[in-house]
Amino acid sequence: MKTFPEVKLFDTRFHKVKVQELIDYIAEAAKKKKKTIVGHVNVRAMNFAYEKPWYRDFLNNADLVFCDGFGVLLGAKLSGYSIQAVYRMTAPDYIEDLVLKCEKENVSLFLLAGKPGVVDKAITKLVSISPNLRIQGHHGYFDKSGKENDLVIERINNFQPDILYIGFGMPLQESWILDNCNKIEARVFLPLGACLDFYTDSVYRGPRWLTDNGFEWLTRLITEPTRLWDRYIVGNPLFLFRVLKQRITQGQIAR
Repeated sequence: MKTFPEVKLFDTRFHKVKVQELIDYIAEAAKKKKKTIVGHVNVRAMNFAYEKPWYRDFLNNADLVFCDGFGVLLGAKLSGYSIQAVYRMTAPDYIEDLVLKCEKENVSLFLLAGKPGVVDKAITKLVSISPNLRIQGHHGYFDKSGKENDLVIERINNFQPDILYIGFGMPLQESWILDNCNKIEARVFLPLGACLDFYTDSVYRGPRWLTDNGFEWLTRLITEPTRLWDRYIVGNPLFLFRVLKQRITQGQIAR
């Protein structure tokens, strides 16, 4: 498998990988017998990694971690790394390219995410562009332990997907992977948050001129202020403060 240069913030690393490289990596990993975990970081993930050792370990032990946030790119630049916007990607923008690759390579996909109905909408949309895609799914609103969890895992294992997409949101999706990875017959574990909500227009992302320039968070804050004010109003400045604090403490710029 191809390796990629690392960027490290708060002792948490992610990789300088471009979108097509990520898609090719996932498709290649899906053909191997070993289990592969692909993680991603944004400002929220980096704050979790700073505060939760288990979450930091999840990212550092993942096989590949891509960047899903302009704030993280800014933090990396402030820490002295040479990194460009091409190393940032967000799942709703490339999911169709991924499934086209899966169809071409005969790689199967199981979607585990969203409220009831969201996965069905996503599958309908994806199959319309990839009619030979082997795909199944289940909503993400189930008890993540006990009998209900076991029944969902049984359904996944009956399909034996090459790629399992998990979209419960951070940090629940990563915790669930850690708790259940050994019981699941899948090859690639891909936690991607609310990707399907955005892809199916179940949640509004905002205009492209905002989402393509690092201000998707602003739309989400305006549309869901009660739920998301802490994530953005507190979380974004806190992340930048921690980046600057790390740089001052280290007394040198990363190479």
